[in-house]
Amino acid sequence: MVMTNPSAAQSQATPDAIPNSWVDRAPEAVKPYLRLMRADRPIGVWLLLIPCWWGLALANADGAGGLISLWHGALFAIGAYVMRAAGCTYNDIVDQDIDAKVERTALRPIPAGAVTVKQAWALLIGLCLIGLAVLLQFNRFAIFTGLAALMLVAAYPFMKRITYWPQAWLGLTFNWGALVGFASAAGTLRAEAFAIYAAGIFWTLSYDTIYAHMDKDDDILIGVKSAALKLGEHTKPWLGGFLLMTLLFFALAGALIDAGPAYFIGLIPAAAHFVWQWRKLDIHDGHNCLTLFKSNRNAGLLLLLAPVCELVARSF
Repeated sequence: MVMTNPSAAQSQATPDAIPNSWVDRAPEAVKPYLRLMRADRPIGVWLLLIPCWWGLALANADGAGGLISLWHGALFAIGAYVMRAAGCTYNDIVDQDIDAKVERTALRPIPAGAVTVKQAWALLIGLCLIGLAVLLQFNRFAIFTGLAALMLVAAYPFMKRITYWPQAWLGLTFNWGALVGFASAAGTLRAEAFAIYAAGIFWTLSYDTIYAHMDKDDDILIGVKSAALKLGEHTKPWLGGFLLMTLLFFALAGALIDAGPAYFIGLIPAAAHFVWQWRKLDIHDGHNCLTLFKSNRNAGLLLLLAPVCELVARSF
């Protein structure tokens, strides 16, 4: 699995990227930077954005926010795109030596020699400045809530070196937007915001453990850790537990805002999707794992139905 000639692949996309995407048609000078940003792999943007919308919708369902939240929803989309790109760039800077040893990641721009570390840092700074400009559009409490996530982001690339649960740290990081989304509408944080944040953590534990099963052979080779390696053949029952906890914490968030039947009925499609994921999972089939991982965009949007249904119900 070790990549022996990464320079030969510097113009290629990674195997799990969308084939023939708009990135492949971009100018050659720009293409390596777009791949460093994972612009050809948009699933990560969705997984970062959707919890922001959860928090925003939950706060609105609880009587906060208003029409301004539509603008906030658009801001979160911009912020999720640039901050996910920034996170990927930072991750690749930190992991450049590890990435060079593995066939799949040796195609990334830094180990492949398409982008220098200095150029990657320049891109990272530019993306962070755009993200800061987006964050400053919110209220002061939401701004400080967003800035508090930086410590989680900075530590994440190192977690796989010290714990078998980097997926849990990713859950803490990727779902922080649920708190920011809630704070942007409510100007504060309440118990229901933390309940939906907890739901997101368990959701991430599920989908990122599935993703980690695609990399487990390489992880053993290079000596890094993951929940996939920790759980092994016991993965499926654990994933069932993670998905169940996701739904229970979503239900708790609804109970905390005194939600009506519409909220809980709105959880049924997501529950059905989770059952489908769990039944279909084959941890020994990389294509199966990638398909299920990507399906979590739909799962996250289905979870969004619950607070949206409650918001609509309260509007009549």
